[in-house]
Amino acid sequence: MYLFRLDRMPRLLSMVIFHQLAREGAEALVIVSPEKPIISIGYFQDAFQEVDLDYLKNSGLPLFRREVGGGTTYLDENQIFYQVIYSRKNKKFPQTIKGAYELFSEPPCRAHEHFGIKARFREINDLVTPEGKKIGGEGGADIGECMVFVGSMLMDFDYRTMSKVAKIPDEKWRDKVFKTLEENLTTMKKELGELPDRREVEEVLISEFKKVLGPLEKGELPPDFLRRAEALEREMQKPEFLFGKRKPVVDSLKIKSGLNLIFGQHKARGGLIRSVQEVEGPPIGGRIKDLSISGDFTLIPRLALSEKLEKSLIGSRREKFELLPRVESFIESREKEMPGVTAEDLIMALGFKD
Repeated sequence: MYLFRLDRMPRLLSMVIFHQLAREGAEALVIVSPEKPIISIGYFQDAFQEVDLDYLKNSGLPLFRREVGGGTTYLDENQIFYQVIYSRKNKKFPQTIKGAYELFSEPPCRAHEHFGIKARFREINDLVTPEGKKIGGEGGADIGECMVFVGSMLMDFDYRTMSKVAKIPDEKWRDKVFKTLEENLTTMKKELGELPDRREVEEVLISEFKKVLGPLEKGELPPDFLRRAEALEREMQKPEFLFGKRKPVVDSLKIKSGLNLIFGQHKARGGLIRSVQEVEGPPIGGRIKDLSISGDFTLIPRLALSEKLEKSLIGSRREKFELLPRVESFIESREKEMPGVTAEDLIMALGFKD
């Protein structure tokens, strides 16, 4: 397995690298930071509902949709990102996201402990202090023939900017977002009283990962690989990938007689789930003509959302008794993982509250 210690890289490229490595089947540990701030949304999120796009445009902050689940994150040079990429054929490492979290959370926890900060993994995807404050976020996904596991060491964090990024229904709540972030998210600087040395944090983190991954061969990314990564960056910045379909934020909308858009939302333990359904006929009992599910949950394999869940529900009558068995079949399938999400959570996200 290779070690790519990349220091600070151009904003989006710093996050594209692990996507390209996974596409090419290269097993590696990547240590990197973006040289300038970016905003990243999870693969299943709807940018129009999650992010204040006007603020991003006015502040010059680029938006990046990663192929990993989870929520909206603010990334900058004060965060050191670790990205583990390995083949799904490599039986040395976990083939489930649960196993990956359990194994690969150990190195960053021990790295924090090296600096005198106690940290532990808390389901679904957080590293927290004994007081329950988040000090790191993690995520996993399947990309190509590989599994990827990503996370960050928060040396410092820009609470104010993050509070401005989130889309909220009323601007008077903005200060509340800021205060809640400050109270519940901590950093190495906060815990230690000073900013730690970046190189020392990297070296300790790599040393701890070696205990789990085994020997690491130092590598450099060749120019032809970087060109392919830059081409992928351009693909991932195309509007059809970055934004998908824009969805109005209302509970329901009558398009015409016999055709309605129904919107649902539910907060599960594993994350927020949203849905929009195009229903032919009455809202209850009509036929689901089209369906889109989004949110900050984790799902592996990623394509199971469109190829399994959504596909199984399209064409069904919008009745709980008809949808529930199909949702249960999806949740119970051993071919996928959706931590912290139950069949009842999905049914509630489809707009059925009882």
